[in-house]
Amino acid sequence: MTATAPAAPEATTREGRPLPEHDSGLRRLWRSVRVPAALFSALLLVGVLLSLGGEQFPSGHLEPDSPQPGGARAFARLLGQDSDVTVARDSASAARAVERAGEDTVLLVFLDHRLLPEEVDTLAELATDTVLVQPSLRSLEAFAPGTDVTGRADDGDSLEPECALPAAASAGSAEVAGELYSADEGVVAQGCYPSDGGSALIRADSPHGGTTTVVGTGTFLSNRDLDADGNAALALNLASAENVVWLRPDVPEEAGGSDIVDLLPAGLLWSVVPLALTLLLLALWRGRRMGALVHESLPVVVRASETTEGRAGLYRSRNARDRVVAALRNGFLERSVPKLGLNADSEPRTVVATLASRTGDDPRHLEQLLYPGPNDPYVADDGAMLGLGEALDELTRKLR
Repeated sequence: MTATAPAAPEATTREGRPLPEHDSGLRRLWRSVRVPAALFSALLLVGVLLSLGGEQFPSGHLEPDSPQPGGARAFARLLGQDSDVTVARDSASAARAVERAGEDTVLLVFLDHRLLPEEVDTLAELATDTVLVQPSLRSLEAFAPGTDVTGRADDGDSLEPECALPAAASAGSAEVAGELYSADEGVVAQGCYPSDGGSALIRADSPHGGTTTVVGTGTFLSNRDLDADGNAALALNLASAENVVWLRPDVPEEAGGSDIVDLLPAGLLWSVVPLALTLLLLALWRGRRMGALVHESLPVVVRASETTEGRAGLYRSRNARDRVVAALRNGFLERSVPKLGLNADSEPRTVVATLASRTGDDPRHLEQLLYPGPNDPYVADDGAMLGLGEALDELTRKLR
């Protein structure tokens, strides 16, 4: 008799009725996926919440979209309430915006040192009212010839207008201390906010039409200082127009480049051709072969023993026992040091100790034999020199 496995309990409802098979499968599926689904939903919610606070704003000095202290987003928002503000990132876009805007337009120029001279000239010829914020000397020459930088006041100082210019007189004191300007004689200009050396704000007629207002600093336009003194009033008065074109050029991108060959003059490049031909001809001349190599016997054959005897005779004639002793020691060390498992850079103490362990000789005797001091006893006479040679021969036999 075989045993049968008990049947699985049938899924039932709360009232005790059996569930359909498809409902039972859905419940099992839900129990298996509900934990991963809850974790995924929680992670998705956290990611969405983090992304809401991660909006990136542009940064930079007097950037119209920057909420940082040095940005000018607050001034741009105030200006946009009564004027149509167009932000341009290059001179071409600014020129097109001014031409489309019409007559009641003010051009605000920041960071003009990023513009090329020809771009500055093009903007000056637009014949529109312009406000230059801490301009370069090149822009001053193009927009307001006859005006120049003549001094500087401490940044952040509040100055009084002391002029009849409506935009400055109605604003009152403002933190416009920075570069100071003066106009040459004969130039129609009006200076405001004076200090020692000139005026922090000057308005002059442009030679192409319209007026040019020059301000020595842009600090009063920043988010940090806009609400101090009459900074906001002065800023809005200077840019009071139906259309405002805000030009803040981006940093110029490097386009192309030149290598060292492009920078060399053409004459120098052409001079390389005859030089190369000359070197080629010289190589052919010096490397020529007139025929096969010919074996030529030497006129005289000199035996090695004769060479040794001749050098020994020279040493003896000059009484150069020190050179002979040095040659004997160097020859022994060159032959014996590799046999000891050492190299040519080994210390004398290491060589002496290793040699003493191999031969059993006294280390002090070996040191005097191979590495003597200033008073070398083996150069006193020929007998001592011959004794050194015999001692070195004996050491050589012990190392075999």
